[in-house]
Amino acid sequence: MTSAHKAGPLNIAQRTDTFHRWRSRKDLLAKRVIGLGGLVVIAAVLLILFYLMYVVTPLFLSAKMSQTSIGGNPDWVNNSTVFLAIEEQQQVAFRIDQSGMAAFFSLDDLRVLESNTLTQDGRQVTLAAGDQGNSGLVAVAFDDGYVSLLQHRYNTDFSAGIEQRKIIPSLDFPYGSDRRWLMPDGGITGLALSEGESELLLAASGSGGRVRLEWSAKQENFLSSEVSLDSSIKILDVDFEITAITVSDDHRWLYLGDESGRVHFIQISGMQEIQAIQVSDSDISSMSMLLGGISVLAGDSNGHITQLFPVRDEDHQYRLEVIRRFKNQQVAISRIVPEQRRKGFIAVDVDGTLAVYHSTAGRQVLQQQLLGGLPSALALAPRAAGLLVLNKDGSADFIDIDNEHPEVSFSSLWSKVWYENYSQAEYIWQSSASSNEFEPKFSLTPLAFGTLKAALYAMLFALPLALAGAAFTAYFMSPALRRMVKPTIEIMAALPTVILGFLAGLWFAPFLEENLAGMMVLMLVVPVGLLLFAWFWTQAGWRIKDYVAEGWEPVLLLPVLVVLGIAAIKFAGPFQDLFFAGDLRLWLNQEAGISYDQRNAIVVGCAMGFAVIPTIFSIAEDAIYGVPKTLSDGSLALGATPWQTMVRVILPTASPGMFSAVMIGLGRAVGETMIVLMATGNTPIMDWNLFEGMRTLAANIAVEMPESAMNSSHYRILFLAALVLFLFTFVVNTGAELIRQRLREKYSSL
Repeated sequence: MTSAHKAGPLNIAQRTDTFHRWRSRKDLLAKRVIGLGGLVVIAAVLLILFYLMYVVTPLFLSAKMSQTSIGGNPDWVNNSTVFLAIEEQQQVAFRIDQSGMAAFFSLDDLRVLESNTLTQDGRQVTLAAGDQGNSGLVAVAFDDGYVSLLQHRYNTDFSAGIEQRKIIPSLDFPYGSDRRWLMPDGGITGLALSEGESELLLAASGSGGRVRLEWSAKQENFLSSEVSLDSSIKILDVDFEITAITVSDDHRWLYLGDESGRVHFIQISGMQEIQAIQVSDSDISSMSMLLGGISVLAGDSNGHITQLFPVRDEDHQYRLEVIRRFKNQQVAISRIVPEQRRKGFIAVDVDGTLAVYHSTAGRQVLQQQLLGGLPSALALAPRAAGLLVLNKDGSADFIDIDNEHPEVSFSSLWSKVWYENYSQAEYIWQSSASSNEFEPKFSLTPLAFGTLKAALYAMLFALPLALAGAAFTAYFMSPALRRMVKPTIEIMAALPTVILGFLAGLWFAPFLEENLAGMMVLMLVVPVGLLLFAWFWTQAGWRIKDYVAEGWEPVLLLPVLVVLGIAAIKFAGPFQDLFFAGDLRLWLNQEAGISYDQRNAIVVGCAMGFAVIPTIFSIAEDAIYGVPKTLSDGSLALGATPWQTMVRVILPTASPGMFSAVMIGLGRAVGETMIVLMATGNTPIMDWNLFEGMRTLAANIAVEMPESAMNSSHYRILFLAALVLFLFTFVVNTGAELIRQRLREKYSSL
């Protein structure tokens, strides 16, 4: 034997050792790469979670305020302030004092920028009221019963650059400088002003229950563009002492507060009292209209604040309803100041405690004691980010308010809320409108409901078809036919959901509306027809059975389904005539009280179910097909039928995989966006009606995220909706995995 032959076995052993070393290294590398990939996936999921929480967290942070002294003016001690306002940039303020001096001053050094004397005859200013629509119009009442109308305006000068912008104030008399005699006997104790596009309303109350309203129609001169007022006086005498007065922005309602804790609801057109509602057991100490002029806020001497607004009853008559109550302290509310751009307001009691509220959230956002006690005047900035306080000792303080998201609370997000212009508390999502007076409605409940509704109907459509199809394909179908059917169904998963949504919204929805009765007949005819065909197939001695190989029977069902579908469409007309008076949709609306929307839950269920079926089918079919053949052979050998083997052996063994398929399909349905976006009316309603649409969390995010302002409450609530969707799928998938593991342990012994 040569040396070459002797070295052969050693070389083979050496190559074998080298091969094993390389293979172990490759295995180790693959293990580490796979492990790293898993860690990257987990890290990505955690980063998504942390980012969502980072964006959402500011919604639930507490509001803050800080009070800073900005100086003082000795002249303010003797001439008390009757009106105070601050412009949007928080650089210039406007003040009217008791002597009739109207002055603009800088907030930096309290320097007077411009002043104007409203009276030259020594008359004193007793009251002043700003326009509830925040136009800058002010009504100034004098001690002789006369009232003057003036308007403070602010222009911004950028001639020196943006950083050196300058606020230029001006004082105008848009309806003339002449005073109007509103209360002939003098002694105005309450004053309210509301300016509309075509009307102006002044309301004054006096001692002894006197009420006088000046209602004016605006008339514009088409040559000079000057606006004049065509005025008329309305008078009302009541038998109680009036402690507060205000009017609605639409000039329909007058509200009076009295010493007995009642709010009187009066129709302005006829000066007729409609209702007196008891809101407190102490006198009404302050009253103001919330932004929009629909809700009235009544503060009493016990420190309580009550929100009320008119509600139309079953007889289409308006009744004043108590909507919600806010508690401040145990002392009287001195003043209520509504915000100019949100449904929030601030209240100050006689002890000098300042509280910030939000009406929709129904909660007190912030409370703090003012350093100077009860102020002589205060003004809230238009953006509600600052508050100017003038103290009785002539000093001035400025309060920075950090209150970005007061409208967010658990009740406003998940509970029923009684919104303005609604007859009762409801779940509503309506995030935007064309004006600041709009009350945002951020209830996530109808969106969560719509998500579950869409997923439920999709799963009801998909589960029977997908699971039954998977069971038949994996166990009963011919291998040759299975090799065609399975890839065909799996390739359906590659179809873009936007295409499915497009077809569902523009083709299937109109088709279903026109053939609703035919679809109902189809649902009745197809199951019965298939069962009858199967029974005849097993009982009849047809010769064609000899030519059909085992496992190819589903092919014979295709022409049967076509015939049954055609028959259902043909018999739809007589079916409607016999049971539904010729029109099923009209019968549903008039007789059953069920409304029909073209894009509804049926359309979404079918379209989304069609998208979910391939996923469920593929995973379930693999699970069933992967059951060891020895189990089925053993069952058949013991005398069980193929059906018994499927139900009692194959399905229990494959149940962990089938359950995973169902949960993955459910997660796909819950997170689906484009189909529900295009195939529903996107109406956020809470109704299980098959013929009504819905709005889901995912679709709502897709629709509204592009139009939401960065870092606004709307923007962050959309991220909160995404977080809710994330947590829902996480909890469902985690629970599903636990159940799958238990099923695997239970049936692993089979």
